[in-house]
Amino acid sequence: MEKLRVGLIGCGVISDIYLKTCQKFEVIDIVACASLDLEESRQKAKQYNIAKVCQPDELIQDPDIDCILNLTIPAVHAEISMAALEAGKHVYSEKPFATDLKDGEKILALAKSKNLFVGNAPDTFLGGRLQTCRKIIDDGIIGEPTGASAFVGTHGVERHHPNPAFYYQTGAGPLLDLGPYYLTALISMLGPIKRSCGFSKKTFSERIIESQPRHGEMMQVEVDTHICGTLEFENGVIGSLMTSFDIWDSQLPRLEIYGKEGTICMPDPDPVDGPNIFGGEVYYKTRETARWSYKPRVQGLEEWTVAENNHGYNEDSRGLGLADMAYAIKNQRPHRANGEMAHHVLETMLGLLESSQKGAYSVLKSTCSIPAALPADFPLNEA
Repeated sequence: MEKLRVGLIGCGVISDIYLKTCQKFEVIDIVACASLDLEESRQKAKQYNIAKVCQPDELIQDPDIDCILNLTIPAVHAEISMAALEAGKHVYSEKPFATDLKDGEKILALAKSKNLFVGNAPDTFLGGRLQTCRKIIDDGIIGEPTGASAFVGTHGVERHHPNPAFYYQTGAGPLLDLGPYYLTALISMLGPIKRSCGFSKKTFSERIIESQPRHGEMMQVEVDTHICGTLEFENGVIGSLMTSFDIWDSQLPRLEIYGKEGTICMPDPDPVDGPNIFGGEVYYKTRETARWSYKPRVQGLEEWTVAENNHGYNEDSRGLGLADMAYAIKNQRPHRANGEMAHHVLETMLGLLESSQKGAYSVLKSTCSIPAALPADFPLNEA
């Protein structure tokens, strides 16, 4: 296999950045696209010079396609991924991995039985910013990690997304939509989670769409929209996570990791995205520069050290995980944005919601490995 021949299912807004990124890697060839809207597929194919346009079922059964890029809505992620695996194809899906834990288990079992690769977004942890965080930890600059916190507070998507209703339906919401970015980032640096406890609520039973073309329509809210959780990692690190669609504004840090010798701070230049972005500054302090030194507290980040970022992919590079998987298939090595980690993230999120409902800890059954760091000159060391 010289190139991974990929068929895209789901030609919505998110597909553009995937297609742009995939064009940068010679190991990937997007040969066909499909969606429920055939005209949308035709327009996407014309824009990105994709040779074939067809229905999703036809694409999945096409013997000339090696891998399915699954960019459908969350409710059908598992269905499309299972169909692709049944057809003997590798699959790389948008997040979340699935919306039901049993579906996630079935996907992993089927892939293993057929010796196929399963990859899953987010791949933002492979970007320059989070790989820089990873290097600070691996180099021992902050010492042994002891704690972490991650926050994303927005007021939802109805002001900017053209079709926001599915974000408030079962299988979505702030935790399953935004949580994968933060949990994947943390797990990729700190390892798997042992148990969790959560609190959650649905603040509004319905919302009004403020974007075009559905401006003024009311949406029913099926999911909890403000979730707070505490995470205990297998290595003893204790973490806090908050995801919300109920917050108008916030000055909270987006992601911090605490160690015995220092702190990593990843503030967010974009108040919506957090680890949903690839680039931006990473700051850290050690015991020598910490503010607990009986001197006036400095507001802002003036006295923090800016970490040196020697990694690539500091621009939006969604699809990087698919490229890494393509090289992994070619070289028969583990891939980084893998199904086991995505399933572990899914179990963590569903466990937080179940914990809130039952008033009890959620003990995770799944686990995963910390993926290898991405070489700073990727893909030169992977070709």
